Amino acid sequence: MKSLYKYICVAVLVISSLSCKKYLDVTPENVGTIDYAFRNRNEAENYLYSCYSTVQQLANTQWDVGFATSGEIIFPNDLTDNQGFSPIGFNLIRGTQTSSAPGLNYWDGLTGGLAMFRAIRRCNTMLENIDKPVDLRQDEKERWIAEVKFLKAYYHFYLFKLYGPIPIIDINLPINSSEDEVMVKRVPVDSVVNYMIGLLDEAVPGLPLIIQDQAKELGRITKPIALSVKAQILATAASPLYNGNPDYSDFKDYEGTQLFSTSVDPMKWDRAEQACREAIQMCETIGLKLHTFIPPANITTLSDSLMTVLTLQTAITEKWDINSELVWALNPVFPYQPYSGPRLTAASVLSERQYPGTLAVPLAQQELFYTEHGVPINEDRTWDYANRYSLRVGDNASRFYIENGYETVKAHFNREPRFYADLAFDGGVWFGNGVVNQNSAYVVKARGNSAIAGPKDRIRLNITGYWPKKLVNYLSVQDDGYVLTDFRLPVIRLAGLYLLYSEILNEQGKPYLEVVEYIDRVRKRAGLAGVVDAWTNFSLYPDKFTSQSGMREIIHQETRIELAFEGQPGWDLRRWKKLQNILSQPMQGWNIYETEPAMYYRPRILFSPVFNKRDYLWPIRDYNLIVNDKLVQNPGW
Repeated sequence: MKSLYKYICVAVLVISSLSCKKYLDVTPENVGTIDYAFRNRNEAENYLYSCYSTVQQLANTQWDVGFATSGEIIFPNDLTDNQGFSPIGFNLIRGTQTSSAPGLNYWDGLTGGLAMFRAIRRCNTMLENIDKPVDLRQDEKERWIAEVKFLKAYYHFYLFKLYGPIPIIDINLPINSSEDEVMVKRVPVDSVVNYMIGLLDEAVPGLPLIIQDQAKELGRITKPIALSVKAQILATAASPLYNGNPDYSDFKDYEGTQLFSTSVDPMKWDRAEQACREAIQMCETIGLKLHTFIPPANITTLSDSLMTVLTLQTAITEKWDINSELVWALNPVFPYQPYSGPRLTAASVLSERQYPGTLAVPLAQQELFYTEHGVPINEDRTWDYANRYSLRVGDNASRFYIENGYETVKAHFNREPRFYADLAFDGGVWFGNGVVNQNSAYVVKARGNSAIAGPKDRIRLNITGYWPKKLVNYLSVQDDGYVLTDFRLPVIRLAGLYLLYSEILNEQGKPYLEVVEYIDRVRKRAGLAGVVDAWTNFSLYPDKFTSQSGMREIIHQETRIELAFEGQPGWDLRRWKKLQNILSQPMQGWNIYETEPAMYYRPRILFSPVFNKRDYLWPIRDYNLIVNDKLVQNPGW
């Protein structure tokens, strides 16, 4: 069958005389159009925004690999109506990926993927023509060049995270280039990393420190953004997937060039440390700090527990022009609030299609969050892990988290504040939705078809019984209509940089007291004791933090909790080579159609994910290999 497909493709190529030039964007023949695009400053600025257009589209998280394939959120694959939400990315962990028609194909811009090489070509065109507008000021020119170099590096980085060794597209070739010239080949990982870092180093001096005209320019690139991405690139390159990965020891290009280094280079963590330290220093220099919630005038009374919950929630949903923690966000708002929360009012049930609530958090992700003592639930000496699925009634002590007198599962009690900030569940308190009196807050009712948040049909149901509450602004109101208070999902925030720096320090072998300084900043804001105190006093493994491997496990879990549902943990699990283990367990949820607590709170298997070693790197579409014999496929595909 594959041979037949190859012959068909070759025949099509011969008939259409496309040759392999289709594959690499070359300088177009319509030079007149290019000249028009750069005839003056205003037209050139429009072209600059076209260079930004692809990165802005990454705000649509259903197409984001980190968001859709991490196993943090699952989406039903058998709804009668997806209501405009595509399950393509979420279905990949069900084993739907192929090399003939890859899902989320960012190489070609197909099946949900964005055309990253086309975006790079636009950047090259901008750089090649930036001198043409005679009315462009020198300072503007320098800034635009810097922005485009950043974008060019970032587009390469996205491809790098997916495919590993990729072609470097430094310039657009002329239309009369030979077929051999336009046949791209893959470049070794270390060379790709050095190229991206070189672009960022060239970009940083020309970028502004902050955005002065926030009304017009928020979302454009600044020095802190560029330095933060540089830290991410170098940390990624130093991580197990890319740094001496034995799984790729025989991975070579068509000429026999090794595409991955065959030995671990610990010095890569040193480069990452310097970059991350410089990024943090730059962020703190301009006044960035971990966000805290400042209650508006209409919230007159707020318990300490709810204050912490709202601090954690609004670190994500606060307006981007006043969020003190935000390093980088994209211009489009997060589009899936109605999919991320439960129905809360009787009137909302009557709206057949407005509140689907279909983004579901599996049981394993719920169990990732710590106990109130800041250690894993299976390590806390005081927490009844063995009986976590037995029932318990909400009491006065937990009334701001769980409805007083409501019977729910023991696993919902005595958990850390991020558990209650990030997750909605049966019996859980929902502060907001137009009600800001903490004593009359909404409560999620999810058991069975008759419950307000329960499954109503094959369109509006949550298959696990958990919603990613973190992705809904507490100010948004759903009732007989939906009044959204929009927010922009962070791409990078300061808490993430602190955790990345802790990881890097640990991988360098630094003493644990030096490592915990930055992770403890994040934990303190989350209402938790520091690592040393928490593990010493409550963990079954009180000296876990004293070893590099133990600290690594702590940092990885802390990162997955703090950045849950933001897209980043999906990428981290890949570079750590942990995603295969995470997805080796069945996806489970509660028995959502049952109304009685004893029946509802029974874990049921929804599906078993499919993830093998080959899935760490994306397949290149077979067609590309047919028309370009210089390309080699990723291992296992």
